[in-house]
Amino acid sequence: MSWWRDGVLYQVYPRSFSDSNGDGIGDLRGVAERLDYLAWLGVDGIWLNPTFPSPNRDWGYDVSDYYGVHPDLGTANDLLALIEEARARKIRILLDLVPNHTSIEHPWFRERPDYYLWADAPPNNWRSIFTKESAWTRDPQTGRYYLAQFSPGQPDLDWWNEGVREEFERIIRFWFDRGVAGFRIDVAHALVKDRELRDNRPYRRGDPEWVERLGTWNDRSMNQLETHDVFRRWQQIASGYAPKPILLGETYVRDIPKLASYYGSGADELDLAFNFAFLHAPFSSDAVRPLVEETERLLPPDAWPVWTASNHDAGRLATHWLGGDASKVRAALTLLLTLRGTPVLYYGDELGLPDAEVPPDRIVDLADPPRDPGRTPMPWTRSGEEWRDPWLPLLDTSVNVEEQRADPSSTLNFTRALIARRRSFAREPYTPLPSRDGVWAYRRGATTVAINMSADEAEHGGLTLGPWATAIA
Repeated sequence: MSWWRDGVLYQVYPRSFSDSNGDGIGDLRGVAERLDYLAWLGVDGIWLNPTFPSPNRDWGYDVSDYYGVHPDLGTANDLLALIEEARARKIRILLDLVPNHTSIEHPWFRERPDYYLWADAPPNNWRSIFTKESAWTRDPQTGRYYLAQFSPGQPDLDWWNEGVREEFERIIRFWFDRGVAGFRIDVAHALVKDRELRDNRPYRRGDPEWVERLGTWNDRSMNQLETHDVFRRWQQIASGYAPKPILLGETYVRDIPKLASYYGSGADELDLAFNFAFLHAPFSSDAVRPLVEETERLLPPDAWPVWTASNHDAGRLATHWLGGDASKVRAALTLLLTLRGTPVLYYGDELGLPDAEVPPDRIVDLADPPRDPGRTPMPWTRSGEEWRDPWLPLLDTSVNVEEQRADPSSTLNFTRALIARRRSFAREPYTPLPSRDGVWAYRRGATTVAINMSADEAEHGGLTLGPWATAIA
């Protein structure tokens, strides 16, 4: 059985996790210094947000060199040392691979323009995810237009070009050879575009809110069948390594059948595919339970779910999922850590850390609305003195590791105990149980879980559950 089926993954935003040299920017040595904490918590794998060199127009998601390390974060030797130090604690390191686009400052953009998508004039109605304007940007040097579905500084690669595919096969081999345990694959659903660059289907009244905001459905600019060929080739490469590295996809689809397709037949494509329908659903049994059970029904045989309610784009679960209601945090953590599948905690989730305040003059993100509130520094102590003039402000340290670790009744110790308890049933099937309105009950082997996902007192199995209370037996 693969380690990640039993394990818990933990997402680290390196710039905001731990600063080893006092320059206000978290770094790889800082992550290494906190490995004992993560081992104590019970983490099995760490997904690092992008570590590659980048001009940071989109904070690492605009890569200028896939073989290096951003100097803000350290050196290649620091990354290799982190991999080794984590391995000594039985923790694996996953990197964040960005294959849909590069930075406009990547040498390929000028030296290999055939690696990108170009047109003499905007050929279709595709729109930028960030600006909501045309996704086609005029290059003043050539007078032609290149596709950039996020920002003009992030030109999309042409995955119909065999040269692009071979470049990334070299990249993933390079990092597998250095002990990386796998990749989280950014924009995994969007690599291959419609070959004829035809229009996306336009928005119509009644379509989902996100379609309305964008104005089109992205049915031609994303989610093309040929994308699956890429992951099958990568899986074949990964299968040549022992232990086999994992492929975890950012599959930003709201349709569970389409999500299931990214596993291929028997997980011969992605090992794990993020379920964004789950992440964006309201935190209620009526909304989330049907999504989980549909996922259970539709995933291919031997495929494995992955669950998260936080990330660097959506923000932290205490705010994004729970609306800042601290009374719900333990119910949410119980759900994440007891469902069948691999849970992914975003740094600070184990504390119930909410999104933070970022004054307008400290905003650095180019997205609208900015994602900075969910990317602020990790509060390790009540004083916050471990951060000196951090790159994003740390204005509230009332929720911190130091105090919660010392308090046996804290959310942190609750999370740690839950992770330890999970190991006894991690491989067991999910069996739904009859339950009253507002209560979600299920069995994992010999373990029964009941979560009151309502603000009212509820009865289940002879137990009285208070608002947002949980019971595991």
